[in-house]
Amino acid sequence: MALYEGNFIKLTALAPELIGSPPNEASLSRSPRDLDLHLCVDAVKRYTVDLRLTYLFEEFAGEEFTGLAADPDLHLRVYLDARMVEVISWSISHRHEVLRQLAATSSRELDRRWSRNIMLGKWLEYLDDMGHTFRA
Repeated sequence: MALYEGNFIKLTALAPELIGSPPNEASLSRSPRDLDLHLCVDAVKRYTVDLRLTYLFEEFAGEEFTGLAADPDLHLRVYLDARMVEVISWSISHRHEVLRQLAATSSRELDRRWSRNIMLGKWLEYLDDMGHTFRA
């Protein structure tokens, strides 16, 4: 549980106004040292907030722009009453080799959940180091 609680602290430091955000609210964090970071609140319920946290990459087929790809495309559930955050799912395919290896090594559901949530904690620390914030 300490992992989920730690991720809650890190996420609310990154996005302090998250708890009061309405559904379908999209936010952008820009840092001169990192890619643009996208946060979108998908659903707000009495005790939970579901959101997505990701980078968006341009995709090309040869020279033709084909769209945007979200990676790592983390779908998070914030438990407001328990003050915890859990990774519900993430991108099916990853651009980063470490994420591809992490996704491939876990065969049991508990191992997959543990790996995704450890990755979230490390990524939130990285985002803080890069100066990302979703403050109004």
